[in-house]
Amino acid sequence: MQTFTGTKIVNGIAIGKIKLYKPAVYEISEELVSDIAAEIARYEAAIDKVKEDQNALYEKEMKAGHKDTAGIFEAHALMLDDEDTIIDPCKEVMAEGHTAEYAVRQVFDEVAKAFSEMEDEYFRARSADVIDLKNAMLDVLFGADTANLQGTEPAILVAEDLAPSETVKLDKSLLLGLVTRLGSSNSHTAILARSMNWPTLIQCHDITDDWDGKFAILDGYNSCIYIEPDQEIIDKLSAKQKEDREKEAKLQELKGKPSETKDGQKVRLYANIGGPKDVKAVIENDAEGVGLFRSEFVYLNSPTDPTEDQQFAAYKQVLEGLAPRLVVIRTCDIGADKTIDYMNLDKEENPALGFRAVRICLSRPDFFKRQLRALLRASAFGNLGIMFPMIISKWEVVECKKLLEECKKELEAEGQKIGKYEIGIMIETPAAALCADELAEEVDFFSLGTNDLTQYTCAIDRQSANLERFANTHHPALLRLIRETIEAGHRHGTWVGICGELGADPELSEEFMKWGIDELSVNPKSILPLRERVRNMDLSKFKTESPKPEAKPEPKPEAPKPEVKAEAPKPKGFFGRLFG
Repeated sequence: MQTFTGTKIVNGIAIGKIKLYKPAVYEISEELVSDIAAEIARYEAAIDKVKEDQNALYEKEMKAGHKDTAGIFEAHALMLDDEDTIIDPCKEVMAEGHTAEYAVRQVFDEVAKAFSEMEDEYFRARSADVIDLKNAMLDVLFGADTANLQGTEPAILVAEDLAPSETVKLDKSLLLGLVTRLGSSNSHTAILARSMNWPTLIQCHDITDDWDGKFAILDGYNSCIYIEPDQEIIDKLSAKQKEDREKEAKLQELKGKPSETKDGQKVRLYANIGGPKDVKAVIENDAEGVGLFRSEFVYLNSPTDPTEDQQFAAYKQVLEGLAPRLVVIRTCDIGADKTIDYMNLDKEENPALGFRAVRICLSRPDFFKRQLRALLRASAFGNLGIMFPMIISKWEVVECKKLLEECKKELEAEGQKIGKYEIGIMIETPAAALCADELAEEVDFFSLGTNDLTQYTCAIDRQSANLERFANTHHPALLRLIRETIEAGHRHGTWVGICGELGADPELSEEFMKWGIDELSVNPKSILPLRERVRNMDLSKFKTESPKPEAKPEPKPEAPKPEVKAEAPKPKGFFGRLFG
């Protein structure tokens, strides 16, 4: 028996033979050709064929209800239309007498390299999309038969890496689990693995060709794979796999049941989502609402600044699809680890402490008002909560509310229908937590963003792997800030939720309930396990009288508006907008 480790993406146990997945490798000639026109014609025919294939994959995923992965192929088709970065450079290489295959390799590799060197992890992961398109182009140019690379029997699929189109083309009925040598937690393979709940291990660097056909057990819980395991491991992990299946079946029985402790204390269990694609998961996992709709993904998934109508359509789809559940939509939280080149933000030495979230929005009121108008229009179709991120001072909340009121009056003058909505803020800095009494006077709810609150409280960069040993998500200072925020909110009649990773932390669930948390917002798949934990709690021995809400005092004078900076012009082309 041999044991190899990696980075887990999805927990779970997969048992079966290994199928080694090896895409075609091509030898590309560097010899010059005389018929340049013929090469350009071959290249253009390949572009048309690959775009046709990408659009077919888009339609396939849309019909299957996988809007997240469908968007990948929609973006691929747009990439192939980019004259500045793809089409013209390839033709320039062929004009020098090189083959279409040589031009594709040269240009696509350069674009992929530019992505891989970006600071933002999301965009670094997009390098895989460009390589995927390069391989698709080469498959067409070489006339390769790419069918049946997966085999015909259920297996644990092991690969160097998987491109988005390769992942989507897999026969899901034959897939027991995934192991790759490369990959990242933001890769499309990881995204799809999570959505399909396949046991998945990435960055397993010890993969060798002789694994093919061997019996193995993938243990997602312990981030390892056993090659030809002994009988003791087989028995142990087979029992664990059976236990997992029984637990999953048992959890389904909790659908429709209240999230209430044995002694009658209730909590609302909401889901964190990234867009309309996640509505299905919210319903399937019986979430009682959405505590965090990350609206920045509407921006990240758009090659240009999304219009008011585009945003309205996304928000309306979620609100309408989940009505009458409450849907809390966080306003644009771009900056720090989430950057978009078409916004033309300056490079910063310390972006986590820089120009991000509400700071951008208040400095670009026209940009902000497009989103606020879209949110208000969507409020007529469901139960909306509007949440402002990265708040540190009361004047910021007042200014956000003023712009919201401006938008409301504009829409009413236009005859637009507006529904009811709540206003809330993220508590994700020590400043906000320590000023919670003052901030509570202005809003209906708080949502504790524990990921950033941990980062700022402990001075730990959440993106740095080197600091993992120093990170402590249970740090007493952090927990004190959370408890004091809950108490401050309740003193002013403001309900309080948690939408960060700690919301699903099994070691802290009972503490949060003891402190009187009103709502916990977690990954949709964590809803039923969390409901089970809540229903098994008995907090009667911890009961104390809750503080009564106080009357809200008269508001203080507002601080002046921040200076508005003009936006730089947007560069042209799909890739141009990404690279700036």
